[in-house]
Amino acid sequence: MVRVIAQPPTRKPRHHFAEILQQVRPAPKHPTCPHYMHAVLSSHHRFTSLHRLPTRMPTLAIPSSLLLTLRLLAARTFSTSAASGYSTTTVKMARSALDEVTDTGAFDRSPSTFRSSVSSDASARFPAVPGRYHLYVSYACPWASRCLAFLKLKGLDHAIGITAVKPIFERTKETDDHLGWVFPTTTDEEPGAKPDPFNGAKSVRELYEIASPNYAGKPSVPVLWDKQLKTVVNNESSEIIRMFNTEFNDIARNPGLDLYPVQLRASIDDINELVYDAINNGVYKCGFAKKQGPYDEAVTRLYEALDKCEEILGKQRYICDNQLTEADIRLFVTLIRFDEI
Repeated sequence: MVRVIAQPPTRKPRHHFAEILQQVRPAPKHPTCPHYMHAVLSSHHRFTSLHRLPTRMPTLAIPSSLLLTLRLLAARTFSTSAASGYSTTTVKMARSALDEVTDTGAFDRSPSTFRSSVSSDASARFPAVPGRYHLYVSYACPWASRCLAFLKLKGLDHAIGITAVKPIFERTKETDDHLGWVFPTTTDEEPGAKPDPFNGAKSVRELYEIASPNYAGKPSVPVLWDKQLKTVVNNESSEIIRMFNTEFNDIARNPGLDLYPVQLRASIDDINELVYDAINNGVYKCGFAKKQGPYDEAVTRLYEALDKCEEILGKQRYICDNQLTEADIRLFVTLIRFDEI
């Protein structure tokens, strides 16, 4: 087994982000509390500069004990037995992040698979009407949290329901060893998490299999679910937030809030490209690296991107010009988890 040394670049210690946040608003005791994102997001405008976080290895926003379990589990196939009522065959397990590590030891994220769009056009297959759609999330997931932030900021929580899974991976089926997002069996089993209210699914994997019975991809969150057609509309967070920003304006409480304004789109796209590759996805590249080379490359790019963001925020209030945009939210949901990890 190759040991990856988690040693970020040496730098002068700066302010502790959690301490700064505490001065603005006391942080909830439970980092997966359903009000956590709302609490810290409302404090975001109080910061005019990005502060360096403690020099620890950035990794996935899940407990280290679970990450170790994920590292030890190899991507594999399993054989079902005729005695169990199944034909004897080798079946490919549902994908997880471990399947996205290449032979070189680097993390290579696979693209999202459900890419339909909700439209403000009433004649569209997925029209933007209240009560039809539901958002499945994990409060531990930064990709899902960006969707939650948009939903709250646009004032869509009355029109689109939310259900959160448990914040750590567990076995999704008794017939194999796949680990993924699961629903609690009762409302008081895990703070903030609830059973699936519409399909009775035990896991997010089961939701995907309802939408596509032969689905063998990665059952990730967020999931924008169509309750009428019982299918996944979209599981790509960058596209879901754009839908929330524009397509639901007729029913949004804050339709005038535009987080992707036309005049700033070029600069937002440029920042998004930097932040996604080096920071949002960069922490996963660090956390799932299996060899020293890919880790060193990822962590160097991560801190270079953080320095670039700090340079920008040292001169202006927000990351793109002087107004809150989607670029701030996409950056923020990773930064707020960085110190905890």
